[in-house]
Amino acid sequence: MTVTLADVAARARVSPATVSRVLNGNYPVASSTRERVLRAVDDLDYVLNGPASSLAAATSDLVGILVNDIADPFFGIMAGAAQGEIGGPGDGSGRGGGEKLAVVCNTGGSPERELTYLTLLQRQRAAAVVLTGGALEDPAHQAAMAAKLARLADAGTRIVFCGRPPLPDTDAVTAALAFDNRGGARRLTEHLIGLGHRRIGYVAGPLERTTTRHRLEGHREAMKAAGLYGDEERVTVHGPYDRGSGYDATLELLRRESEVTAVVAANDTVALGACAAVRDLGLRIPEDVSVAGFDDLPFSVDAVPALTTVRLPLFEAGARAGRLAMGKETPPPGGIATVAAELMERGSTAAPAR
Repeated sequence: MTVTLADVAARARVSPATVSRVLNGNYPVASSTRERVLRAVDDLDYVLNGPASSLAAATSDLVGILVNDIADPFFGIMAGAAQGEIGGPGDGSGRGGGEKLAVVCNTGGSPERELTYLTLLQRQRAAAVVLTGGALEDPAHQAAMAAKLARLADAGTRIVFCGRPPLPDTDAVTAALAFDNRGGARRLTEHLIGLGHRRIGYVAGPLERTTTRHRLEGHREAMKAAGLYGDEERVTVHGPYDRGSGYDATLELLRRESEVTAVVAANDTVALGACAAVRDLGLRIPEDVSVAGFDDLPFSVDAVPALTTVRLPLFEAGARAGRLAMGKETPPPGGIATVAAELMERGSTAAPAR
């Protein structure tokens, strides 16, 4: 026999309206009453009718977290931290109806897939959506994203960017936590210049990505300020944010310009490939060529030598994005916050030997 809301109310000695308030988490209820209702839920093995609840409410219990690649620690750390914050006011047992189901959507970096997932989340009346990582700088895609996010927001979905700059011409986003990629890259290159490096190669990320452009701009700002900016395109190679790209691009850089004494990589994974390429050429790190990364992923400190990089507080940003998505934290002024980046100096960089 199916257990009903009225059965739970009778067992807890409260009204059906009180049970509904406890399960939906949308109205203050005395803690003793709430505990009694939840105990009745457990005793009777009552299951809240999610589809019916979402029809009665503006949104469902679903929260989408969009990532480019869940296997990449950059995205995995943020997604995991956000998921940890996505839940209701309950005790974590799943007994009440205030908890949310976080679903990680892996786009593979495809703009079409990103839009498809947003459409699916819209159909499911998602309570919130967290979009992580850099955005594609394509006007058509940006316009499509703005329209899609506006429809989600109109339906009551909270939208939070984590590690992504604000989208132009839209007020649909609840909050945007943007990493200081430009400032971090500038400080990293200033560090290398301060060590005495004058010819610095750069392994950049994919073209038309905000993260790629901002990090490259920061690097070049530092080079220009030091009077070292010249034929930068010759010592810049673009590619995916993966180890293979770092390896191939570094071989190409050192083939083009043998005077390079330092290689700055788009991220730490790319930097590992760069290190392998340098070693395969019979060169030493950092004695012959210094190598630096970005993000401070967990493996960076265990590389040999440990990788000089720029630390982004990925876990902290992901957790904050989760709280913002759930309405647990007040959005920053104007809805935008810049997340600071910190230089982490380690053994993979040193003064050039030549």
